Amino acid sequence: MRLLLTAALLASATLTASAQQLPPDTSAKIDAVAQKILADSGVPSASIGIVQDNHVAYSHAFGLARVTPPLPADASMAYPIGSISKQFTATAILILQQQGKLSLQDPVSKFFPELTRSHDVKIINLLTHTSGYQDYAAQDYTIPAWKVPGDPLAVVHEFAGKPLDFEPGTQWQYSNTNFVLAALIVEKVSGEPFAKFLRDNVIAPAHLEDVLNLNTDQSKLKVTGYMRNALAPIRPAALEAPGWYFGDGDLAMPISQLLKWDLTIINQTLLTPASYKQMETSFILSDGKDSHYGLGVDILDYKGHRAIEHSGEVGGFVAENIIFPDDHLAIAVLTNQEASQAAGDITKQIAPLLLPPAAAAATTAADPATNTAQAFAPRLQTIVAGLQKGNIDRSLFTANCNDYFDANALADYQSSLAPLGTISSVTVGHARLRGGMTFSSYRVAFSNGTALLFTVYLQADGKIEQLLVEGKV
Repeated sequence: MRLLLTAALLASATLTASAQQLPPDTSAKIDAVAQKILADSGVPSASIGIVQDNHVAYSHAFGLARVTPPLPADASMAYPIGSISKQFTATAILILQQQGKLSLQDPVSKFFPELTRSHDVKIINLLTHTSGYQDYAAQDYTIPAWKVPGDPLAVVHEFAGKPLDFEPGTQWQYSNTNFVLAALIVEKVSGEPFAKFLRDNVIAPAHLEDVLNLNTDQSKLKVTGYMRNALAPIRPAALEAPGWYFGDGDLAMPISQLLKWDLTIINQTLLTPASYKQMETSFILSDGKDSHYGLGVDILDYKGHRAIEHSGEVGGFVAENIIFPDDHLAIAVLTNQEASQAAGDITKQIAPLLLPPAAAAATTAADPATNTAQAFAPRLQTIVAGLQKGNIDRSLFTANCNDYFDANALADYQSSLAPLGTISSVTVGHARLRGGMTFSSYRVAFSNGTALLFTVYLQADGKIEQLLVEGKV
């Protein structure tokens, strides 16, 4: 199946009428990047789009939207965009502010006084991930609770009803709970269902078409999402049930429509200049440190170029979107395998083909979570060695992670990891706090020369909530 899939990836590519506007040699290089990364990673498909000089210059799909029976990917197909949806929710809030119906400085208590420290948490803290409310959806796999319909209000009451993870405005920590609450505030202020307000005031004025809401339109998706246990063959993934993503990751659209959205940001056509300035200004923490996050968007310096970026993931899908407003350039990549680096890797390799050389990116200071990550490295080596034999110590894992490591997963891990040989090294990559847990990534090298990226979530009590292989490095 892997050889058949690789052949399909190389053979299947669809092109929209506008895609020939890039120079042929540049298009050929981008095609080659996509084909190689998909072939190397085994990710079934990617839909890739580029805005250059205020128009869509490239829109191309590669691979299989569905593996069995085979369905070639097409650039007209809608893919879930995951957390890229957050900037749409932030735009809805800014529209209400422009209408004088709320302010970013309003406390949450004005709308939901029953929530923890609601007098101290402001709307701007929600949109910049500086509230202290704990993330309800940190995992990169579908936990059992997400397989049955959810209730956004219940999610907010549970996770924003807990003690704060930190004082509002003092830290940055990614939390989907913030944007579920922001969407509920949109509902309360507008008097309309969030999805209707978003469609009437954001999606329609931006002239976006074929946009799906995953709470109501899952059956309209033509693209199948997939997952992979370690390096084993892909399996269909479970998309979260309706009601779980609400304002934080509920949209799906074709690549062309995400590019049209990027053009509204580049040309500032939907909001006032003042609102765009607020969206694109990173929040400064109380100690003076830059959070590098605006309203629903990462604010980055990419080798000397100002960038507005966000990635997204829901069950079976990963997306990447980066806008270089000063360069009138945007790159978007939509893929259909969860916990995969392919979308980000494609973007990173395309960007240098389109941007003039500039200064090297600045390094960032290590996160305090690094100590926890380093201490876990020896345990990870022992656990991976056990997985190579099909064994795990279930006392080390949470109920969710034990559910993930069912008989199929254990068999997949053993069959794909055992041939790699003994573990030669474990190196800590990134580490940060999220959702009351420590997230860390590791490069695990094996005696046959293969190195894999593992991601881990550790609870405060040391239990493992997530342990995944995200591909070769």
